[in-house]
Amino acid sequence: MPDQYPAPHAPQYPAQFGLYDPRFEHDACGVGFVAHVKGTASRSIVSMGIGALCNMEHRGATGAEADTGDGAGILIQVPDRFLREVVDFALPAAGHYAVGMAFLPSDAEDAHKAMASIEAIATDEDLTVLGWRDVPVDPSTLGKSARAVMPSFKQLFVAEAGQPLGAGAAASGLDLDRKVFIARKRIEHELPAEQATYFPSLSSRTLIYKGMLTTPQLSIFFPDLEDPRVESAIALIHSRFSTNTFPSWPLAHPYRFIAHNGEINTVQGNRNWMRAREALLHSDQFRGLERAFPICTPAGPSHGSIIEEWNR
Repeated sequence: MPDQYPAPHAPQYPAQFGLYDPRFEHDACGVGFVAHVKGTASRSIVSMGIGALCNMEHRGATGAEADTGDGAGILIQVPDRFLREVVDFALPAAGHYAVGMAFLPSDAEDAHKAMASIEAIATDEDLTVLGWRDVPVDPSTLGKSARAVMPSFKQLFVAEAGQPLGAGAAASGLDLDRKVFIARKRIEHELPAEQATYFPSLSSRTLIYKGMLTTPQLSIFFPDLEDPRVESAIALIHSRFSTNTFPSWPLAHPYRFIAHNGEINTVQGNRNWMRAREALLHSDQFRGLERAFPICTPAGPSHGSIIEEWNR
């Protein structure tokens, strides 16, 4: 048969080398990971992650507006030193508090009501709200479409209730993350539509900055990412090319544990199977696990949602 792509239209792939084989070349989102092999946090890891993300601009997508992207984001470790210097309230020892990036309603009154509802749920889950931080943003480079659906941004800080700031017995690390997991799921399910809030991350260990952005826009939109005090030993980055879901602020990656690179055509089936199995779910690590149901939020982010929610 004649070549389907006769020159000069043939794709010009590199020659096979090492683990690379041009036979397996295909288009998808851009994903990358930078880490220090000894786990040493530094500014350079964050900078390398942002640089790698910008180098993957061709792996992301835009619509008719070149300045409205399908999504870009970065996952880093909680930058404890930075956060202590920018909040106006006391924080427990590193790992003994969780910080969440919150996408709140754009309307100020609805956002205020959402914050009150979130605090009530946190209290009900034996968590103490330490405070909220206004996240600096610069929307000057955003396209019209991204700006039209842009949420407002705050960071929520919580710790186990009833523990003094210096107490070593307070829940920390994964134990604290399990407690805030239940609270986050309740927030997703129980807040009314006008107060709907999405947490890209709510953890004692990791923090995510992401949005309906192009890769170069990420660190411009979130000036925190250019602050030399923001350090991490890891950086998980993602540039999104929408496939079977439209772009939105929540659908940007990374998600809370992973970044997906490809296409899932069984989203509804996966959600249905997970819902059907919830009656069989049990864990000694959670108190009242049923309060987190449904595990997969209806109409919520789909790629990898089952994996990330149960990678605990």
